[in-house]
Amino acid sequence: MATNYEISGAAEAANNTAIADAPIIEAEDWQTKCLTVLDRNKFIFSRELLSDIKFVVPASNGTKLEIPAHKFILAISSPVFCAMFYGPMAETKNSIDLPDYEYESLLELLRFLYYDKVNLSGSNVMQVLNLATQYMVPSLVNKCTKYLRDILGVSNVFQILVAAEKFEAKELERECWKLIEMQADEALMSDGFSTVEISVVKSVVKRRTLNVKEVDLFKAIDQWATKKIVKQGQTPTGRLKRRILGDEIVKAIRFPLISQAEFASVVLSSGILTNEENSDMMRYYSNVPTLSLPFSQEKRFIASFFRCHRFSGFDMPISQTRKVKLYDNSHYLTRNQLRSGQLTRSYRQANASSAVNYSASNSSKWCYDVDSTDKLKFSVNKPIRLRGVELFGSIGNEYQVSLQVNCTEPFTKCLVTQSGNYASTARENSKYYGFDVLFNRPIHLEAYKYYELLSIIKGPLSWYGQRGQSSVECQGVLFTFKDPYDSRHRTNASCGQFPSLIFT
Repeated sequence: MATNYEISGAAEAANNTAIADAPIIEAEDWQTKCLTVLDRNKFIFSRELLSDIKFVVPASNGTKLEIPAHKFILAISSPVFCAMFYGPMAETKNSIDLPDYEYESLLELLRFLYYDKVNLSGSNVMQVLNLATQYMVPSLVNKCTKYLRDILGVSNVFQILVAAEKFEAKELERECWKLIEMQADEALMSDGFSTVEISVVKSVVKRRTLNVKEVDLFKAIDQWATKKIVKQGQTPTGRLKRRILGDEIVKAIRFPLISQAEFASVVLSSGILTNEENSDMMRYYSNVPTLSLPFSQEKRFIASFFRCHRFSGFDMPISQTRKVKLYDNSHYLTRNQLRSGQLTRSYRQANASSAVNYSASNSSKWCYDVDSTDKLKFSVNKPIRLRGVELFGSIGNEYQVSLQVNCTEPFTKCLVTQSGNYASTARENSKYYGFDVLFNRPIHLEAYKYYELLSIIKGPLSWYGQRGQSSVECQGVLFTFKDPYDSRHRTNASCGQFPSLIFT
């Protein structure tokens, strides 16, 4: 997700490269045309004009690039530069070589020191963060960590975790671990996990909370060890994988949580466990007493998202010709039976407290026409991370969904889009049918800003909500719902789609 700091970074970097290499033709009396200090700093940024130091960095083609700079401006923004240029051991050379940094990253550090702007991207943020830390520019460190929080997702969580640990960004580190815990099944399959150091692997397997099947955790660890061995130019064997992993990691896997069939097909074939450990597990599965099983039998905690539910009533879709199965597996009612009120006594008793409205006049209402959209406007009174949105469906059906979240202030800006096919299941104690559309990465929502949900759904009739609440407090966060600015569908603050928002 782009931030305020990422505005055509590549274009500006290329433009500044041209400025630095072009013949210098300075405007006459430029000081009178730049009305503020900020404008004057911006004018001399990366120019030879008045410069007294140059930074030399490697170019991608093997040559070197120079960035002219001004010692005074650097010194008033960084204590490291101040000591470097004006301290007792001041640098006397006219140029400074920085062979470990790329041109684009150094340019962004200098841009920030000159006029408080930085163009961050996925390709430069790590180096900019490294430079900001090295030259003690905490305000730029904060912008980099904020950018990393904004782009944090399942696919890059381990790379960002490593950076957070390296630069001691504790809050960012906590967010990374929370995401790993909640979406471990996806995170462990990402390319980023295969490249982490063994210390991270140890931390993962020791987590008390992980949303992943234990057998899938073992598979991820097995694949991690296999790739390490292949990278070393060796053939992966069970013995080598065990040596790479070590007892600390292997003993942290909770093998008793793996079924006997999965253990036989996955764990035994990996060759990672010793013969004695395999025997212990076989005795465990056979209920044969063993002196001390070396693996924990305690189930890991399952991390859960919070859900803000906005409806107190629900209505169901019913076709003219087919029967519809309601909550109770043993009760089927036709449309005519609903119209005539033919509810069985046992069904009435079983559902006496249900908030569902079985009105036949509305029952076929929620269909999905071509290109129709559902929209909803909402705000929160505290910053949250939106993880996904729940949508209504109907029993046994699948829906093709394209979901978008927009920030509407100060102008409409798309924050995320998510598309896919989703199967509908019984929800919320079987009060209705629906499905979750979870984002690949959490979306950071600010307090007191309005956001818009927009969905395009293709599929059969669905359930829908009624008696929507204009404001709902959930986990200390106040959600306020409003009608959308415009909509070609029926969803609004009172009824329709989007039964719950999923957040942390």
